Amino acid sequence: MKLENLSPQEGSKRRKRRVGRGISAGQGASCGFGMRGQKSRSGTGTKAGFEGGQMPLYRRVPKLKHFTLINQKHYTTINVDALGSLPANTEVTLGSLLENGIATSNDGPLKILGNGELSVALSVKAAAFTKSAAQKIEAAGGSCEVIAK
Repeated sequence: MKLENLSPQEGSKRRKRRVGRGISAGQGASCGFGMRGQKSRSGTGTKAGFEGGQMPLYRRVPKLKHFTLINQKHYTTINVDALGSLPANTEVTLGSLLENGIATSNDGPLKILGNGELSVALSVKAAAFTKSAAQKIEAAGGSCEVIAK
C-alpha cells in the first residue's frame, strides 16, 4: 500500500469550513481573507476584466481590420497544372489525389486553384474552386462539382 493509492471511503463527505469562529479554528477573525482591502469585504468583489481602474485589456485592444481570423478555414490546395498528369475522364477527389501522390497531406477540404493550364477532361469534386480554375477545367471539357466540406 502506498500513499498515492489511498482515497476517501466511498460516500464520505468533508465537513464545511467554519470561518470566523475563533483563533483555534484556524480561520479566525479575518477568515483567511487578510486584513483590509476590496478583496477582504463581503460581496462579489470586482467584475471580470477589472484592472483597478486602468483601461482594461479588452478595451485597449484595437477593433480594426487586418487582425488574424479566429476560425480560419484551412484547405488542401492544388493548382490546375498539377491535375494535367492524370489520365483523361478520371474522377478527381482528395482521396484520389493522395493515392496518386499529387497531394502530400490532408490539410482540410480540397480547394482547386487556377495556376497553370489544363488540357485533359476531368471530373473534379472539391469543396471550393477559384473562378479561373473552374473556367480552365470546363474549357478542357471537364466538370466541376462542389461537395460539402
